[in-house]
Amino acid sequence: AALSRRYVLCEVVSEDPRCRQCIEDRAVGLAVREAVGRVHGDYGLACCSVSFTVKYLNAYTGTVLLRCRKDSYRLLCSALPFVRQLESRTQRYPCFLNTLHVGGTIRTCQKFLIQYNRRQLLMLLQNCTNEEERRCIQKSLLSCSLAEEQSQSGDEEDDDGTE
Repeated sequence: AALSRRYVLCEVVSEDPRCRQCIEDRAVGLAVREAVGRVHGDYGLACCSVSFTVKYLNAYTGTVLLRCRKDSYRLLCSALPFVRQLESRTQRYPCFLNTLHVGGTIRTCQKFLIQYNRRQLLMLLQNCTNEEERRCIQKSLLSCSLAEEQSQSGDEEDDDGTE
């Protein structure tokens, strides 16, 4: 039987526009592990580290998908609010991780993200000031589809045994 896992979908929120440049797997992974260690100590860090990995990352949108074991996802989630910065090449960028969704598969997280992005775009659409802005956002809304997001065959558990 496959190990039960949880996927935690987050967004990196920062006032500093340069923060986007340093959103990379390693920096996010280190920041999360450091926060878990601070909040839950060595025991919590050991529990969370077993199957923990940054599964997906989009620096442009600030979207991050973390994977952990099902029995330690609460430890992980409770430490995420304590991530205060990302470090890259000795530069530190203040930011925080906003947890959007916790799912059992990558696919459920993708579906949630598409709906979430659609809602965000609709809010932008309502706040448009001119017709050009409105057209651009409507075009983005129409491009929200699962078919574009799903590049693999749909096997989200195909990563077993990679650790």
